[in-house]
Amino acid sequence: MVEKGRTEIEYFRPPELSDPAVSCVRVIYPDLHGVARGKDVPIGEFERAIEHGLTFCSAVMGTDLRHTPVVGGEEGYPDLIAFPDLSTMTLVPWEPGMACCIADLKEVGENARPADPRGAVRRAISAFEEIPLSPVVAPELEFFLCERDESAENGIRRYVDNLSMVYTVGPMADPKGIVRDIAESLSRLGMGTFAANHEFMNSQYEINLHHAEALTASDRAFRLKCAVKDVATIHGLVATFMGKPFNDQGGSGFHLHLSMNDADDENAFSNTSDSDGISKEMRHFTAGILAHARSLMAFLNPTVNAYRRLVPDSLAPTHANWGWDNRTSFIRIPPERGRATRVEVRVGDGSANPYLAVAAILFAGLHGVREGMELEDPVGGDSYTLSEEKAGERLPATLDDALDALEADDVLRGAMGEEIVSTFLAVKRFESERHRTWVSDWEIDEYLHHL
Repeated sequence: MVEKGRTEIEYFRPPELSDPAVSCVRVIYPDLHGVARGKDVPIGEFERAIEHGLTFCSAVMGTDLRHTPVVGGEEGYPDLIAFPDLSTMTLVPWEPGMACCIADLKEVGENARPADPRGAVRRAISAFEEIPLSPVVAPELEFFLCERDESAENGIRRYVDNLSMVYTVGPMADPKGIVRDIAESLSRLGMGTFAANHEFMNSQYEINLHHAEALTASDRAFRLKCAVKDVATIHGLVATFMGKPFNDQGGSGFHLHLSMNDADDENAFSNTSDSDGISKEMRHFTAGILAHARSLMAFLNPTVNAYRRLVPDSLAPTHANWGWDNRTSFIRIPPERGRATRVEVRVGDGSANPYLAVAAILFAGLHGVREGMELEDPVGGDSYTLSEEKAGERLPATLDDALDALEADDVLRGAMGEEIVSTFLAVKRFESERHRTWVSDWEIDEYLHHL
């Protein structure tokens, strides 16, 4: 309880704010695309921001990436308020004098609750606590680093453009040391970054994050994406988590490893008496994810571009299935057991909003646990070569199909909340329609001369 006339910061002042070099605090939150929105607050004004919050036009949650407010006008563009979550306060090493924290979103007065991705993760965690279980998540994010070049196709060229650089490190893989710089800086700040390397595609990289409680893991993934893009910009480069930015390269995924801790802080997915070493809760959780696989695709692959990545022999799944240590399946169950027993959801696109992705998967898995859903048989070997009957249900091949599946999924809609789902559907359908009516370079090359 905070005494009248005193603010929370007097009771909990993060060490960062005691640093005399800190002159500004960046307060950020994710929109539905996963883009960081926020305000920079001079340090002398920050206590006021803690007490009263920072106001934003709530239409930011219904605005597409071409700057069109798709949702919000019908309500007169009301406000939302962002309150700094002081437990997330960190320094920003690449911006001297800057600290940063993530905000919680609240409604203003009688207005509807804002479409709050971070809040969805909080609600999923609370729902599991009723069982009681505690979700643990480890995100894996891939991205490309590029340079601006007016002479290159689409005005960008790859930062490092050599074949067979997967798992390489050092100046040949990262000449400017950008990826190393990000990984080391975030590790010093306690963000859980523990390794970095060049990935399979040309100029593609991955920074690994330790597993953590679901909200902490989501925050770390969000901040990792922000850090990668900011540091790349400082170095004059462009970082993108877009799923498939190049026709001659594969895409960037966003894999999520998930497990559950029980009331004794033991891994609830482990069962030493089971012949496979996994518990019934893990089987039910996995079955729940697969039951909602088609509708989950909207949150896990939220762009038109994302579906260009989901093709056979891409190590990205094309069907709703699972397998033992099988990287061609939708859900892979890694071979480790005991504390490391977990599921890996492999379908996510690098463009996915970490909070929406984590919340949606958790709610789908929760449905499976509550209903005691039975898990079908695993796929073996190369699932791309299996018959449709054995491969499992085919995943949506377009964003439109995924949005239709989400709209028809009453369980997932109810769990994620109408504020999020209705706004997300409206913005994404608007985006898809803009794409449908846009004449592409491919069409000009294909048709203009001959037809």
